[in-house]
Order: sequence, then C-alpha cells, then structure tokens
Amino acid sequence: MNLDQPSRENLTFMINEIKDRLNLVNAAIIRPEDYPMDVYEDVQEIYEMVEKKQGSLTMMELEGILQELGDLRK
Repeated sequence: MNLDQPSRENLTFMINEIKDRLNLVNAAIIRPEDYPMDVYEDVQEIYEMVEKKQGSLTMMELEGILQELGDLRK
C-alpha cells in the first residue's frame, strides 16, 4: 500500500492503525468516515509518528494525538 497516494482507503487504513496502536478503551470515538480527505497529510504525519514510536508513547503524546485527531474531524 502506497500511503503517499491520498485515497479514502489509505486514510481509513491509517486511522484504523492509529486506533489500534493507541489501545483506546473507546476506539469507536475515532471513525475514519469523520475525517475529510483534505486532512490526509496531517493524518499521515500522525500515523508515521505513531508507527515510529511503536507503542512507547508517553501520556502527554497520547493526549496530544487524541487532541489533534479531534481537531481534524469534520
């Protein structure tokens, strides 16, 4: 999968992967369909950061990611 090519499928994949990596209690609050395509690059940056950290996010980083995802929703 080439994530450099913006598509709804890629956006959905990245958001679902972010949810899985964050181990959220209520993952249903983050739904891929709530994110417009114009935030693709922002979501990609978050996805790459979460992937790089591989589960070693601090509580502050986790809160920051959730805040950013909340701000990006439509």
